[in-house]
Amino acid sequence: MRRKSQSLRLPRESLTQTMALIVLLVLGAIALAGPSGVLAWTENAHSLERNRQEIARLTALRDRLHNRVDLLDPRHADPDLVGELLRRDMNVAHPDEVILPRK
Repeated sequence: MRRKSQSLRLPRESLTQTMALIVLLVLGAIALAGPSGVLAWTENAHSLERNRQEIARLTALRDRLHNRVDLLDPRHADPDLVGELLRRDMNVAHPDEVILPRK
């Protein structure tokens, strides 16, 4: 009688171990290639670096534009910049200025 109970347990234990192995393999695959897995970390690191470079570029552009706005403030506009904009946009010049056309 004892042999029959052991032979019945063997397939059940084997089935349990097989299911446990399958679950572990699936969890390993998710840990490797899932949305927050090892492979996604490197992609996220590259994306983070690209975003940091874009932020640095946009910050520099914002600072240049902020400086230009400060120079064009109506209360204390920079006379050199105002004169440059007038000459360029309205096509005006002083009588003693020489204008060189761009090629």
